[in-house]
Amino acid sequence: MGRTVVIFAAGSRGDVQPCLALGSALSGQGDTVRLLASTRYQRLITAAGLQFHSLPADPSEIIDSPEGQELLAGRRNPVAFIRGIHRIVRPLFSRLLAETRAGAEGADLVLAPTFGFLGVHLSQYLRVPHAIIHFQPSQPTGVFPHPFAPAARFLGSFGNRLSFEAVNLGSWLMCRQFINTWRREGLGLPALSPLGPRRRVRHAPVLCAFSPAVVPRPPDWGPNVHMTGFWHHEQPLWKPPRRLLDFLDDGPPPVYVGFGSMRTSDPEATDRVVRAALRRAGLRGVLAGDPATSDDDMLVVGDTPHSWLFPRMAAVVHHGGAGTTASALRAGVPSLVCPFFGDQPYWADRVHSLGAGPKPLPSRHLTVSALADRLRVVTGDGGHTEAARRLGRALTAENGVARARHVLNQLVG
Repeated sequence: MGRTVVIFAAGSRGDVQPCLALGSALSGQGDTVRLLASTRYQRLITAAGLQFHSLPADPSEIIDSPEGQELLAGRRNPVAFIRGIHRIVRPLFSRLLAETRAGAEGADLVLAPTFGFLGVHLSQYLRVPHAIIHFQPSQPTGVFPHPFAPAARFLGSFGNRLSFEAVNLGSWLMCRQFINTWRREGLGLPALSPLGPRRRVRHAPVLCAFSPAVVPRPPDWGPNVHMTGFWHHEQPLWKPPRRLLDFLDDGPPPVYVGFGSMRTSDPEATDRVVRAALRRAGLRGVLAGDPATSDDDMLVVGDTPHSWLFPRMAAVVHHGGAGTTASALRAGVPSLVCPFFGDQPYWADRVHSLGAGPKPLPSRHLTVSALADRLRVVTGDGGHTEAARRLGRALTAENGVARARHVLNQLVG
């Protein structure tokens, strides 16, 4: 087809990998695909044969910074959290927007999440179609509240729908000043009102990169909303290290514990809690971290493909990011989710509601006794393993990337 497709992928690896999966599928049919992402992911993107354009914001560096750690400590307040993110990213905003425009030049199609509604502005500037990407349910509905505002459920369907409007409006108002300056001076477009580009967003094509087997489609979503299934990236053939193979062969399936890019206020103390809890529950562990800290019953691994590792585990303990949740569910193994903030409590609740894991254990409540109790439940005979297997079979049968590609081919022939 020969289109140039630009995908805005400013986020953690859990955000980048689904975009990489879709980009690879589009590239395979002859499109030129360019991902706008942190330099941290340049090798991952170019190894897949896709173009790369660097963005100045690196989520992992932000989380690891003193400001990011302070923000995580107050993560229970979603309004304060959003304001904190805005405060941290504010010095980078002008550069981020400038690099976004530069990276989008020549695009025939723009794909972007709802952050700042960047896809809308680029679509107007380039005069090309755009589609919105949702990694978590972000389309207004009366069935459930926005994942960032779960308390709205107590107001019923009206409160649920209002929560989506409030999150979108709040995020727009926080970045409106920068984006309107960018629209006028960088894109040659008129500034937008305090309500933002609501009409253009309301009817824009939406690609929901998650499965209806995990999030049943609300009946009040319109035909512009496409639930494609999760976007799974098939990584090149990966050769596991000998020590990992030997560890797996040396005993019963272990439990994986890793929290992605999330950090607790005291990572060393958390590591001690995890190891003690696994031992109290009589389980071996595969932990994400520094391999030099391995023990006889605890193998610590660096960057290891989840698609290879998770199916070999008895259970997976993770933070509840959309990407990690999808990988664990697709692997057909039960999960214990320890959410930190954002949409993670939402995915934790979905895993539990589907029977694929026990009641979530928020990261701030991690203790040896609490974690050991949940580990016994997730690896026991409570039905979580069988529920996870059924769900894994359903997700494996889906092809979310192919469905998303089909929608985009209809949008731009």
